[in-house]
Formats: sequence, structure tokens, C-alpha cells
Amino acid sequence: MLLAIEQGNTNTLFAVHDGERWMAQWRAGTDSTRTADEYAVWLSQLLGMAGLALGAFDGCIISSVVPQSIFNLRNLARRYLHVEPLVIGENVDLGIAVRIDKPSEAGADRLVNAVGAHAIYPGDLIVIDSGTATTFDIISADGGFEGGVIAPGINLSMEALHSAAAKLPRVAIQKPQRVVGTDTVGAMQSGVFWGYIGLIEGLISRIKAERSEKLTVVATGGVASLFHGATLSIDHFDPDLTIRGMLEIWRRNAKKA
Repeated sequence: MLLAIEQGNTNTLFAVHDGERWMAQWRAGTDSTRTADEYAVWLSQLLGMAGLALGAFDGCIISSVVPQSIFNLRNLARRYLHVEPLVIGENVDLGIAVRIDKPSEAGADRLVNAVGAHAIYPGDLIVIDSGTATTFDIISADGGFEGGVIAPGINLSMEALHSAAAKLPRVAIQKPQRVVGTDTVGAMQSGVFWGYIGLIEGLISRIKAERSEKLTVVATGGVASLFHGATLSIDHFDPDLTIRGMLEIWRRNAKKA
């Protein structure tokens, strides 16, 4: 039994794998001040609803882009799961090459995505992860991480629009019926939604032109489902890409141990 904890800037995902399949997944808002005890109370309730317990785990793997939270997540694993967690970025063998100028600057989430994508999709890849930021990462056919692009996430852009303009309301992000809005909400939704489609299509086109090679495009992340069917530039939508990468990394390191 493995507990995979994938922590982004906005949400933290807890996923349970029983050795054959993902049994359960839960999300919580990311809060860097949340203690191990608070995590344990919250998690034990959800595990109980699934017929599981905190003591059922043989391992834990953590991927976090919030460094100040790692201490509490590690204590959660040690104190309540009674296992020593693997933490991405701390002497964990990823099994891939990181071919950028400063490998230590590559986010844990981006590296885990590279592993997860390479495990399933052959050839050279572009992996798009839509979250707090929208990242476009290049993964070579041998699984190497070769850099990418970081843009503001769609929710961040919508929030900035509302915060900076006094008369613009906070609106839900959804695909509008028309490109040209006939009211303020419709115009904002169109600008953000189709603007991001334009961002995705434009960057994919430029990356492919610069690389001069066939690239398969895989999208993941909490917001990626919004774009499903709205563009032909994305070949695959894969919501489990990140936790699949964590599972692959866990298995590689468990074999070594």
C-alpha cells in the first residue's frame, strides 16, 4: 500500500495505490502552516470512509513545490504512517536525465510529470500541466527532461483581472457559447478561455517549429479538462499523469532498497 502526496501551490492530492490500482484520491487546499497532526485527523477520516487506516501503508512518496510544507508532510509519514517517505528532490533516483542549465531549479512536479509521461507515451513529448502555473515541458524519447515554458495559470489570470479592474467581477471559468461576449461576464470568460487556447496552440506551434521533430502533446492538471475538445493541438488528456510518475519513481527506488 502506497500513499502518494502531490502538493501544488493551490491544492494537495493524497492518492492511495494498493499495488495494482489507484483505490482512492482526495484533495485539500494547500496550506503551508498545516501540521502533521492536522493532516492526520483529516486523512484518517477519509481513509476510514474507504475502509482503510493510517497504519495500512507500506510506503509514502511526496512531491511538493512548497518547501515549507515538506517538514510537516514528512512528519505525517513518520509519526502516523510509520514509514520513512521518499521526497522528490532529496536523494531520490528519478531514472531520467535532467538536461537544463541548473537541474536543481526544475520543479518536483515537472520532473514527476516527465517520468509519468515517458512511462506511457513513446517518442518525444510536450507535457502541459495546467495548475497555478501552466507549464510546457519537453521530454525526449529517452525520457530526459529538456526544459520548457512557464506561463501564468488560467485561474491566476482570471483572479488578476478581477483584482486589478474595479468594475470586473469574479467569474467562473468555462467555455463560452460564443467568442464575442454580449455582456461583461461573457466577454471575460471568452477572453480567458479562448485566450488560453490561443496560448496553448501558439506555444505548441512555436516549440514544434523550434525543435523540428515530431512531438506528441499530453495535457494534465486540474484545469486541463476544460480544454478537452476545444483544440486539436493536444493529443492526449491524462489526469493521472503526475501520480503515475510518482508510482514509477517509488517502484524504481523500492527495487534499489
